[in-house]
Amino acid sequence: MNSIFRNSVLGIAGVALAGGVFAGPVAAQADATPVKSSPVAAVQADKPDTGKLIPHGVQGKQSRIDLDAEQVANTKAIIAATKKNGMDERAAVVSIATALQESKLENLGHLGDRNDHDSQGLFQQRPSSGWGTVEQITDPEYSTTAFLKGLKQVDGWQDMPLTKAAQAVQVSAYPDHYAQWEQQAADLVAQHWNS
Repeated sequence: MNSIFRNSVLGIAGVALAGGVFAGPVAAQADATPVKSSPVAAVQADKPDTGKLIPHGVQGKQSRIDLDAEQVANTKAIIAATKKNGMDERAAVVSIATALQESKLENLGHLGDRNDHDSQGLFQQRPSSGWGTVEQITDPEYSTTAFLKGLKQVDGWQDMPLTKAAQAVQVSAYPDHYAQWEQQAADLVAQHWNS
């Protein structure tokens, strides 16, 4: 019985091997034949998922501005600081939307009579409120890191609408204004996260 079982197994294996040898070149030939199909949009795995960038959907009417080279450089600096701090794309969206509201992504120094107290830099942080020195808060990496440090201290910020997360850090007199920049901030993160 043992030899019958053994011969059966070897016979099956032989058929499988023979089938593979004979089917291999035939299958390869079939795969070489061109197939006409409509073009398919390529999916880029290195682009952040829009659902993660705007998990709650945008709130209210959205604003958008054209950016110059300095504003794009500041966007990239915010993204780089976000990555350096071990935070994800959503944190970058919150940071960029905040900077769009506060400074239109311009690294503002003291504006004289037009200054809001002693607010300066991308996030309009105030030395008198403990954000750092003028030199520090006008450094994009430092100011972003300071903002992100504040964001990390907000319990559940990842699950909050953008405007609530930004307001918890910034304590603005106009807490709902951050929401209008969420789509542009998400677009900028999608565009520059891996650049």
